[in-house]
Amino acid sequence: MVNLILEGIESKKAEDIKVLDLRKIPSAVCDVFILCTGNSNVQVEAIASGVIDEVRDNKGGKPWHVEGLSNKEWVLIDYVQVVVHVFQPEIRTFYALEQLWADAPEFPLSKD
Repeated sequence: MVNLILEGIESKKAEDIKVLDLRKIPSAVCDVFILCTGNSNVQVEAIASGVIDEVRDNKGGKPWHVEGLSNKEWVLIDYVQVVVHVFQPEIRTFYALEQLWADAPEFPLSKD
């Protein structure tokens, strides 16, 4: 699932992609957070659509919940075990989820 999501994100040229492993965090709501940045409403929507399409086309799954598509500043795509956050830069800085979940190790992303 994570690899499919990353393919959808990368296909739309998202920036500052982070994958946080929350499995050992007692208060975590899921196993993995994936965060990325799009630089406009259009790009945020394209990234979110890219993720949803990639997972649907290759795994046959739909997200449990999607939120934020109306304003396109922060779109949350919830696949229960994996939650994707697509931000515009100023919103990502304001909410600082990486700092909130600073105890979570980051999965390294391959450059292949």
